[in-house]
Parts: sequence; structure tokens; C-alpha cells
Amino acid sequence: MQPTAGSQLAHGVYAALATPLRKSAIEPDTAAFLDYVDVVARTGVNGLVLFGATGEFIHFDAASRAHTLNLVLKRSRLPVLVNVSHSTLGGALELAEDAIDAGASGVLVMAPYFYRYADDDLEEFFQVFARGIDRGAPIYLYNLPQFGNGLSVALATRLLDSGMFAGIKDSSRDWDLFQALRSLRDHRDFRLLAGNERIYLRQQFAGGVDGIVSGVSAALPELVLAITRAVFAQDAKLAERLDEQLQHFLDRIEQFPTPLGIKQTAAARGWLAGNFAMPLSREAAARLEQFSDWLKEWIPHVLNDCKVR
Repeated sequence: MQPTAGSQLAHGVYAALATPLRKSAIEPDTAAFLDYVDVVARTGVNGLVLFGATGEFIHFDAASRAHTLNLVLKRSRLPVLVNVSHSTLGGALELAEDAIDAGASGVLVMAPYFYRYADDDLEEFFQVFARGIDRGAPIYLYNLPQFGNGLSVALATRLLDSGMFAGIKDSSRDWDLFQALRSLRDHRDFRLLAGNERIYLRQQFAGGVDGIVSGVSAALPELVLAITRAVFAQDAKLAERLDEQLQHFLDRIEQFPTPLGIKQTAAARGWLAGNFAMPLSREAAARLEQFSDWLKEWIPHVLNDCKVR
């Protein structure tokens, strides 16, 4: 449904947080999570996102997600969006109700994942979901085709043009989709949130994005914030230089399964314990150690580049 008049819609840099894990258990470490929320918030991000792809939402049952978000939402002074995606409609609605009851600023919802569905079926899912959220909470479409059913240009346009959704977080890296959504805003008001750092600067230069939901900002929010500030200051050279650092970092972390590189970076900064959901092969563990050694030299350098000028 459309958000209520007093709702704060997402804008700026939202950090899509990793989820700290208890050692040898698929369970969020809630105490560590609260400290982590505090340290990310102090960097100046505009908001937080819980249990997105970077937050490994698929590992946790509904009860664990509800318990954790209750604690985090009580702790955070920033707006918090909660990903409520599930493989079923009923599961997504249950998670959405929990998030809204806990005080989330809005919910993100993907198409059901794993099984493949046609556009007509996905459209029905999203419409029924939106009608099931009866308290005016902002609903943001979450397009992540890398891990499930993506939104075609035609489907995303129809859904947003319906007025049932507050906006979209697009992680597809699909420039044609971005252009179509930007054009749609000529006659339909909605939030267009970048979701893929690979093209974030290009999108900023093109205009039309209201912000970014950033997995990199779970570990290096200063870099994404610095790029955003440089664009607003119309300092293209600085923005491009910082984006080169961002692209270099993405090259490094993409050698690992999502979101291992992000979590290792946060661990290198003392923000997380570095517990992972999956064991690593000997070769991957060696690469991770090399990555950690690189981070020790690179992080101070890039943070210095990100200082407010």
C-alpha cells in the first residue's frame, strides 16, 4: 500500500548490514549485532537494512529474524528497512507483520526465490502481498535476479505504476531497467534506490536515484558516503578517484562467495567476529588470509581518502 503521509521514505546511503553469527551455529549473535549497529551508525549513513542478501536472510528462520530485528530496531536511532522476502507468500506476510510491529521504517520484498515463475504469477504475488499489508507501511520492491526471479522492465514498470509500492531497490546492474524506471518517474512518484555498487557512480552522474542500499557499506560505509558527497559537491574527479577504489575492492571481494568478503572486511575493522555460515576449502582459506593481509594496508589508505574535505 501507499505509505502514510507521515512516513519517512528512504533516501541517501543505507548500509545493508551483515548478520553476526554465533560460532558453530546458524543463529544471529544479537549482542554483537547491537554493537555493530552502533559503529555503522556513527559513520553517518542515513539508514540501515536488516536481513538482505548481505545479511544472509535465507539462513535464519522467522523466529530468529523477528527476535533479532526487535532488538536492533529498539537500539537504532536511524531508519531501518527490513527485508521480509520468503519463498512463500504466507512467510513474507508473517515477516512483514513482525517488522512493522517492531517499528521498521519500511519493508523490502523480493519475488519468491528458488522456483521459477512467470511474470503474471510474480505480479499476482506482489499485488496480494501489498494488499495484505494493511497499515500503510512503505513497501519497496527488491530486485535481485542473481539469486532468484528477477523483475523484467515491463513487470517492474507495472508494479510501480500501480501506486502500491513506495519504490524499488534494484540490484540487477541492468542499465535498460534503470533508464526505464528513471523515465517512469516523470509521471509516477516513487523512490529509486541503487543496489549495485558497480554502477552506482554512473547512476549518480545520470541522475534519478534517491540513494543506495549498499552491501559494501556494511564494512566500508565511509567509501560509499564519500562518493555520494563528491557527486553532490560536483567534484567529478574526486568521485571517479574514489570509485576506482570501490571497483578495486569489489574485484577483491568477488573472488569469495557472497557475502564472505564483506564480513571479513568488517572483521578486519573489529566490527564483527568473522564467523561464517559455510566452511572454506584450504585454497579459499589461503586466499582469505591474503585478502586480510591486503586489507591491513589498504583500509587506512582508503579511509584517509574518504575524509571530509
